[in-house]
Amino acid sequence: MRTRGAVLLANIITGLALGYTVTNIGFGDFAELNRMFTFQDLRMFLSFAGAVVILVCAFALLRLRRTPGRIHAGVIPGAVLFGTGWAISGGCPAIPIIQVASGYLPALITIVGVIVGIRLCRWANARYFHLDRGSCGL
Repeated sequence: MRTRGAVLLANIITGLALGYTVTNIGFGDFAELNRMFTFQDLRMFLSFAGAVVILVCAFALLRLRRTPGRIHAGVIPGAVLFGTGWAISGGCPAIPIIQVASGYLPALITIVGVIVGIRLCRWANARYFHLDRGSCGL
């Protein structure tokens, strides 16, 4: 039987291992990410591509398929905003946490930006868009 403490401990260990791995392969380094986004160094780009190939193979082996349906109206603009923010800040929302833990304190500005962005998204959705929040938990 799983206890809350055991699950929490497993999550902490997994998070530390992921943070260590991400930091050591360069995903927490703004300069490294900038080189990837400007196509100056394809190493990280190819790492992403390799991860996608592995996931496609795993999904095929496990016969996991997405239920066909319409694309949510917020997916495309959300993806553009997410990618733009990632390119500007040097990381997805998890990377600034790793950067702060590594001693790179300017990443705190990115974390504040993520929090403000989430709040603005909730406000704009409630006032203007009224999109189904689905599993995203806006």
